[in-house]
Amino acid sequence: MTDIVDGKYKNCQHFLLNLIVFLQLVDQDPWSIEIPKFSKEDNPNSIVGQSSFATLFPRYREKYLKESFPLVVNHFNDYGIKAELDLVEGSITVSTTKKTWDPYIIMKARDVIKLLARGVAYEQAIKVLQDNIACDIIKIGKMVHSRERFVRRRQRLVGPSGSTLKAIELLSDCYILIQGNTVAAIGPYKGLQHVRNIVEDCMKNIHPVYNIKALMIKRELAKDPNLKNESWVRFLPQFKSKNLSKRKKPFKIRKKKDYTPFPPPQPMSKVDEQLLSGEYFIKEAERKAMKRREKLRKQQEAQMEREIRRNKSFIAPEEDEIVSKPNKDSVNNEVDLDVEKIKKKIELSKKMGFKKKKSK
Repeated sequence: MTDIVDGKYKNCQHFLLNLIVFLQLVDQDPWSIEIPKFSKEDNPNSIVGQSSFATLFPRYREKYLKESFPLVVNHFNDYGIKAELDLVEGSITVSTTKKTWDPYIIMKARDVIKLLARGVAYEQAIKVLQDNIACDIIKIGKMVHSRERFVRRRQRLVGPSGSTLKAIELLSDCYILIQGNTVAAIGPYKGLQHVRNIVEDCMKNIHPVYNIKALMIKRELAKDPNLKNESWVRFLPQFKSKNLSKRKKPFKIRKKKDYTPFPPPQPMSKVDEQLLSGEYFIKEAERKAMKRREKLRKQQEAQMEREIRRNKSFIAPEEDEIVSKPNKDSVNNEVDLDVEKIKKKIELSKKMGFKKKKSK
């Protein structure tokens, strides 16, 4: 930009075209460019100013940090960074010293202590000090208003037995830790972009499976040189949101009455009812006698109903009349009766009885 101001490049468009050509010559994929290493020989005079960062950690992390902090201090000494652990205030502080030669290492050290305070293990957090690895702490606590909905969507990132989280880690080459209202990710810069997109979409009610499938398809398409310069939209899965109403209909649907601006009529008072019936003009003694007679009449009616209910149990139920069916043999005998056959049978029975008596 200074060259443009000085007049070396009078035409800004010409400068931009040269910049684009230079980037194309270096490499077509900017993520594959190797970051040159910054060694101690590149800055022998160290840094002039002093910088420091501090972060608080919860009480349950105190025991782990107390055990692993000597390893953190030894690792920071290689870069000239001073680390302090304050168990009284519950804080970790990192600061530069006169031996610090890398000006950006203090930012990396700040990320390390943040990760240690958020529950990440020392072995994973210390990887951030490498040049090609960074970290991203995604705050998901305020993305969803309902607490129950937030817990369900956070569980989707983990998946059954942690399968979804493992798939995201394999595809993005990142270490991911979901704890509380944050998601901590450690890995290459391109992988961190994928992790953030997946987490934000999941909090917007888009299942992580869609993004996992898209990453798998992109990884396979990148291997094909013919599809390298083409659009991959037609191969990727499209997510369509469906707003379905889950409201259940009531069993009894009450119909609303027609709205009328006029109020309902005022109910009649006892005096108005007595005036209509003429009872108001009767004397008090007659009025009491009328009430007494009405009360006796109601009592008699109630007594009659009670007696009817009691007498119901003594009334015999009506029985159905049993109609005897005529015997088929008797009907046939009456119709086809042979008197001669009956006489012969009687005579035979008498003869048989006489013979039995003789034999005796």
